[in-house]
This record gives sequence, C-alpha cells and structure tokens, in this order.
Amino acid sequence: MRVAAIQMVSSNRLSDNLEQAERLLEQAKEQGADLALLPENFAMFSSSLLLQIAREEQTLGTIQHFLATQSKLLNMAIVGGTIPLLAKQISVEGDDKKSAVERVRAASLFYDATGQCLARYDKIHLFDVSVDDAQGSYRESTHIEPGENLTVVAWNGINIGMSVCYDLRFPEMYKLLMNQGADILLVPSAFTDATGEAHWLSLLRSRAIETQCVVIGANQGGEHSASRHTYGHSVIYDAWGRQLGLFEKGTGVVTVDVDMEEQNKIRRQMPVLAHQRFSISSKLESDLNDLS
Repeated sequence: MRVAAIQMVSSNRLSDNLEQAERLLEQAKEQGADLALLPENFAMFSSSLLLQIAREEQTLGTIQHFLATQSKLLNMAIVGGTIPLLAKQISVEGDDKKSAVERVRAASLFYDATGQCLARYDKIHLFDVSVDDAQGSYRESTHIEPGENLTVVAWNGINIGMSVCYDLRFPEMYKLLMNQGADILLVPSAFTDATGEAHWLSLLRSRAIETQCVVIGANQGGEHSASRHTYGHSVIYDAWGRQLGLFEKGTGVVTVDVDMEEQNKIRRQMPVLAHQRFSISSKLESDLNDLS
C-alpha cells in the first residue's frame, strides 16, 4: 500500500486552496498513492470565515463535493484534513444576559475511492495557548467547539485512527486508538513554526513507537500572513519509529510504501498491547461520554 502526506500553504481564498489541493492530489495519485491525507484547514485558513463556510457545508457543500469528486475521479481514498461543520448553539453569560454563540467543529472526513464518506472525526483538543511568535496567542475555542468521540475507520482491511494537530500532545488518546485496533494514525495539522521546530517530529515519532502504528503527519508548511507561519515537515513514520519520508517546506507531497506485514512482525516480536498492565481506557472513555 502506498500512502501520501500532502503539504499545503493555504490562504483565505477557498478557490485557490481547492486548486492547490487538486494539483497535489493528482501528484499523489501519479506517485501511486492509495490513500492521501490533506492538512488541517486545507480549504480555508481564516477563522473569520469559518462560520460562513460551515453554513454552506450543512449539506453537500463545495468542500465536501470537492473531496467526494476527487476521491472518485482519482480512485484514491482521501482524508480532508479538517473542514468547518456546524456545531450546536451554546449559551454564554455576558452583560447580565445570555446570548447565543454559534461555533463550528473542525471535522476530518474520510472518503474512500468511490467518493463515499466513511467516517468523520471532530477535533477534540483545541489549541488555546500562547506561543512566542508574531501571532502570540491562539484561541481556537473562540470559534470551534471540541468533539467528543474517537474515530477508528475500517478501510481495505486496515483500521485507521483519526486525530488532528493539537491532539498529538495527548498520548492517552492514541493509546485508546491503539486499544481500539488502529493500524495507521492520521495527524492532519497546522503546527506553527515555533511549536513545530520544537516538537512536531518528536511527537509524531513518539506516537508511532508507543502505539506500534504507522503515523502520517500532513502539515501546513509556509507563510499564510505576516503573523502566521507554519512549520511544514510533513512526514511518515513506520511502527518502529523509522522515518519513511519527509517533505520540509512549501507545497508538495511525500509518498511512501507501507508494509503492514512488517508492522505485524514488530507487534508480534514486542507485544506491547498484550503486555500493558494498566488500563486508561475505562476512565477516558467515561470522560468522553460525559461530554456528549
């Protein structure tokens, strides 16, 4: 099986982003990919437009139509990094009165080669942090509502665990995905330059080693505005933590062969899943259920 991580430098222009994605998906197919992963925010890199886009995507909007069409046209499974989809309304206190605030979900959609959407994962962990860069402060929860459910999708006899960007810093989540049978872990991302240089490759490799899964990290990789730069370095690791392919900066595709029998051999020789002497599953699954 061949898999591809697609690296983009998305803007706030939907049409330009879809043209860029189409070109890179075609490259992935030309390189023989069976599965291609687009980065987080691949279709829209603007928080101010998220709600507008999400409303348009309530049915089969432009982005979902694009993903379904491309997967079928290219006969290739495509995972659409994240797109904004409407969440429920919430009430917040302000000036002694309640106001309705609409937020969106950062949804990652898995399309098979027939154009059918097999699975949706809503990003659980939101990036509300201060970073030593030109942007300074990131508050995803202002516009985005966190998801509650883990997603493992069965595809071509392989179990694929879905995650997004900041999830990467929560290893318990990936242990749960491993316990649910994941063979491959997907991490579409928009890691900043500062956090990416410090931790991106280390975190991805750690998740691969801990779970004995293939890990595919597709990142944004360039300058989006004067204050927003992303790290790039889209990469694929095997279940032993070996780097199979890397694309450093700008737009491009990294495509590699994945040997699932080699992964199974690693798991047989070092049966980490069978050896674990404690369970984090019941507590975390209970907490996630309480959120829903």
